[in-house]
Amino acid sequence: MIENDTNMQTNGQDTENGKDMPNINADENMAGTNHLNDALADDSAQDKKQQELDEMRDKYLRLIAEFDNYKKRTAKERIELMQTANKEVIVSLLDVLDDSERAAKQLETAADLNAVKDGVMLVFNKLKSTLQNKGLKPMESLHTDFNPDLHEAITEIPAPSKDLQGKVVDDMQKGYYLNDKLIRHARVIVGK
Repeated sequence: MIENDTNMQTNGQDTENGKDMPNINADENMAGTNHLNDALADDSAQDKKQQELDEMRDKYLRLIAEFDNYKKRTAKERIELMQTANKEVIVSLLDVLDDSERAAKQLETAADLNAVKDGVMLVFNKLKSTLQNKGLKPMESLHTDFNPDLHEAITEIPAPSKDLQGKVVDDMQKGYYLNDKLIRHARVIVGK
């Protein structure tokens, strides 16, 4: 009978009254289990979010470091490019410099003025062709309309003819393009 009483208590039945009695311990066990499961789920979700946050922070830090390295590398490459670009121009002008030095020595002892003029013109033409090969192009300004984007007006004088009003009358300093980009404005006198 003791065994029967134990079975009845575990089933939640009261044998004396014949009524079914709820098992209080079962509800507490279920509530505790649900609460425990919710806490474990919250912890695992929080751990997962923390892991994602750590991964994003790591990616962000790596991206910043990579960008800093990129900036340093491009700055170094830019400096090297400028140095080598200048080197190329200077090397091409060394021949002209050598010719100029030879012409200067000849000027000291030369008696023939025409020979000196021819030598100076050869050096000048060599310099001009070397610079043109590097992309330098002179601006043609004389008798063109004054353009403030291309010309720097030094002064205005009365135009010698009516068709030269508002046009460049004299070119005091030539303007130049380097590979079709303006690098020096022409200094001009404009007719009014």
